[in-house]
Amino acid sequence: MQARLDKAPDSMRIRRQTVEHPFGTLKAWMGSTHFLTKTLKNVGTEMSLHVLAYNMKRVMNLMGTTILMEAMMA
Repeated sequence: MQARLDKAPDSMRIRRQTVEHPFGTLKAWMGSTHFLTKTLKNVGTEMSLHVLAYNMKRVMNLMGTTILMEAMMA
């Protein structure tokens, strides 16, 4: 893996930017870097709900709410 990164050093910079944007958005939505729940199971559920909301918002922005509602009804 290190040899591949040495051949293309910019690839990690691009990957880091691509991955960190959604997490930065989720942290901003949460209001802080802390979860409201305790225990690993509950924190996992909370994170899943944040990710679901993020993905739904993206779909609504890309497709529009009418098309999304039609797809959900089908």
